[in-house]
Amino acid sequence: MNFTLPELQAATDNFSQENLIGKGGYAEVYKGRLKNGKLVAIKRLTKGTLDEMIGDFLSEMGIMAHVNHPNTAKLIGYGIEGGMHLVLELSPHGSLASLLYGSKQTLKWHVRYKIALGTAEGLLYLHEGCQRRIIHRDIKAANILLTEDFEPQICDFGLAKWLPEHWTHHIVSKFEGTFGFVTKARTYFAFSVVSLLIKHFMN
Repeated sequence: MNFTLPELQAATDNFSQENLIGKGGYAEVYKGRLKNGKLVAIKRLTKGTLDEMIGDFLSEMGIMAHVNHPNTAKLIGYGIEGGMHLVLELSPHGSLASLLYGSKQTLKWHVRYKIALGTAEGLLYLHEGCQRRIIHRDIKAANILLTEDFEPQICDFGLAKWLPEHWTHHIVSKFEGTFGFVTKARTYFAFSVVSLLIKHFMN
């Protein structure tokens, strides 16, 4: 679905800072509400030349259109007026980061387990299960959305890459992504960090 800039501005109160729920090296993510009342997360690319942003936008759209799993975020539309925007499903719970750092809510252990297990299953699907394997390269709490029933959904595929067909080990010459979580091993390390955050920050 193609959204106009006025529609995205109306949904986010003109991209108000109060609706900013995530910020990375290349984009900002805003919470929004469409005219039909549906909650959405709107990712707005902010860095790079026009050609670079178009390339990143098309690459991420291609990856998100390819993945289909309960633990990966659902792309529902895009917008190209006034910049490059991706529109995703969002629940009132927002992201895992918003629960960890911005909420006084204490989750029961079975819910924490569900979040950790679902995130692991989403990563396994990306690495092994989808038709073309994908490495995310930026796993962190802000990139894990939560559904109404606390099912985690991995989002933000801006740094994701297709894995070669016979990929076994990959050496990267320079770090990319938040905290340098780049290779497959680092992705699992990042997941371990997220799991520890779930355990300790929600007591």
